[in-house]
Amino acid sequence: MKTSRRDFIAGAAGMMITALLPRMGSGATGKMEPTAIAAVDTHAHIFMRGLKLAETRRYVPDYDAPLDAYLYNLNTNGISNGVLIQPSFLGTDNGFLLEALKKQPKRLRGIAVVQPNVDKETLVILDKEGIVGIRLNLIGAPIPDFKSDPWPSLLKNVADLGWQVELQRAARDLPAIVEALLKTHVNVVIDHFGLPDQQLGVNDPGFRSLLSIAAASRRVWLKLSGMYRVGPGSMGETITSAAMPLLRKSFGVDRLIWGSDWPHTQFEKIADYSRARMQLNVWLPDLAERKIVLDDTPAKLFRFDVKRG
Repeated sequence: MKTSRRDFIAGAAGMMITALLPRMGSGATGKMEPTAIAAVDTHAHIFMRGLKLAETRRYVPDYDAPLDAYLYNLNTNGISNGVLIQPSFLGTDNGFLLEALKKQPKRLRGIAVVQPNVDKETLVILDKEGIVGIRLNLIGAPIPDFKSDPWPSLLKNVADLGWQVELQRAARDLPAIVEALLKTHVNVVIDHFGLPDQQLGVNDPGFRSLLSIAAASRRVWLKLSGMYRVGPGSMGETITSAAMPLLRKSFGVDRLIWGSDWPHTQFEKIADYSRARMQLNVWLPDLAERKIVLDDTPAKLFRFDVKRG
């Protein structure tokens, strides 16, 4: 396999970060175990072929993305902790995700997909197993009426547990959804820069309204992730670069978090983990600000505690 100079530099940078990271140690098993939180990847997926699939699904990968491969990416890029997001194509069967959390209870947290009518007792059990929120991937799906049963009960339970609602939807629809969720007192995390319209970019009215909502609320966070999902080729880079100063002003650096989006489903041929990590350095060249995004904010938001487990 031919390695480009860019890939070599990105990989070497990741190994240098790991080498310089004093808070990562190797246990008797040879596995990397965090002794303190140094950096958090807030958006990744794991799955294997043969797992039970959701009845309704837009896409199913034809390859495996196992836990060991993900941990390898964390180790080689100086990332101490990760957040696993339940893939939409696996639906509400969170079993594979929960098994991973059991194997790495200190290092990993999870965002589950649940039925709206799930009982509180089940959510409490999930909480004890390392789940810290629920995912609403509303791409291609109807927007729920959060005022109608069983949503009020679910969202109250989510708020009571101190969880978050992770939301993926095109920017044009985000303002109404986010405002409805905020009324239920849950924390809201927006995926992939809010997915502004590719042609409108940061002038997308929905994206602009999201900025206003974030400026008025301290309970909305946004993931700096999936640049390729924002626009193809250079378009994604152009839009995300234009978005950064607006996000810093409206959200504040302390409500921005980074995610690798590994294994970059549907974009595997143009993305890899090291590039995703190094892209954050482009968006935020200041080391102190990157520490906030990689460490301070996600450690609190995703409730990492190295004593857990």
